[in-house]
Amino acid sequence: MHLSSRPSTRSQPALEGRFQRDRVALEARRRQAAKLFKQGLSQADVGRFLRVSRQSVSRWFEQWRRGGSSALKRSPSTGRRARLTPAQLRRVERALLQGARAQGYSTELWTLRRVAEVIERTTGVAYHQGHVWRLLRGLGWSRQKPTRRAAERNPEAIEAWVKERWPELKRGPSESGPGSSSRTKAVSR
Repeated sequence: MHLSSRPSTRSQPALEGRFQRDRVALEARRRQAAKLFKQGLSQADVGRFLRVSRQSVSRWFEQWRRGGSSALKRSPSTGRRARLTPAQLRRVERALLQGARAQGYSTELWTLRRVAEVIERTTGVAYHQGHVWRLLRGLGWSRQKPTRRAAERNPEAIEAWVKERWPELKRGPSESGPGSSSRTKAVSR
């Protein structure tokens, strides 16, 4: 498996993780709804303006009516806290960007096991390779499948085949050739 880091076009740093960004964006949307409620807009208008469902706007309106804008703040993160700090994640990503050979491997191919080893070597935190993928996704990395090509590949022969033989095959069987060999069906030509 090859991994590729794609440049992040998001407004939040990639290291915060997708869920953290979503929580921040949702809170901003709820705050915007509170401002619109204060201006006297109807729930339907707020929903259309923010492009959210009626159920969400209704729930936000009730929360806002009971507790004001502070009732619409995001709730604290649930689940386990991250085992790696943002600074540790940056160090891991820098190590990965140097390439697998720079980390002592014989090929440039990154595997989850290799990435887990780099994480442990860089930060001292051991991750199971099954969980490494979540970290990589949070960093904006994607899975890349290497293209397999034969070492004996002959580009000229391939090009000739594509130009000459492929069009013949694409057309189908010639009309002058034998018909069906089925004993139960008559020839359909």
